[in-house]
Amino acid sequence: MTVSADNTDIAGVREGEVRSTTNPATETGDAQIVFIGRIRSPWSARDQCPKNMRQARERAPGNYYLEIDPAWRQGLTGLSAGEYLHILYWMHMARRDIILQKPRHRETPAGVFSLRSPVRPNPVAMALVKIISIDSEAGVIVIDATDALDKTPLVDLKPYLPGVDHPTDT
Repeated sequence: MTVSADNTDIAGVREGEVRSTTNPATETGDAQIVFIGRIRSPWSARDQCPKNMRQARERAPGNYYLEIDPAWRQGLTGLSAGEYLHILYWMHMARRDIILQKPRHRETPAGVFSLRSPVRPNPVAMALVKIISIDSEAGVIVIDATDALDKTPLVDLKPYLPGVDHPTDT
């Protein structure tokens, strides 16, 4: 059992973790996000899901694709198979109220913004995927891998531009 400074139980909080005084999941936010589609993957439960894209790519090939809603399909114009694509998605099953986290692989707690944990005030994730094939009319983009749960909402797509996205030391 974990207790807060005032000795009240905090369900699901590891020793060393600190809850935020604000829980964005239960309060009115500033932004209005429109989901443009869904990520489709074989992962139906968190315990099946790879922890990151490296692990996702190491697993056997699977059925990974993006379903784009009809209203947004015309926006796929200009994307091609073989290109890389940043996908931004909403980790809808994640907690949003832990500001200091104690991951199992670390000895000391760390701030949410220094981690890639799905537990964050705004559970927005980003991954770089390779487009295997694309059917703009049907709104289907087959991708090389994903670490997202099946039916995870898609927030946005952005092309990977090596000359812009790859940092160079000067």
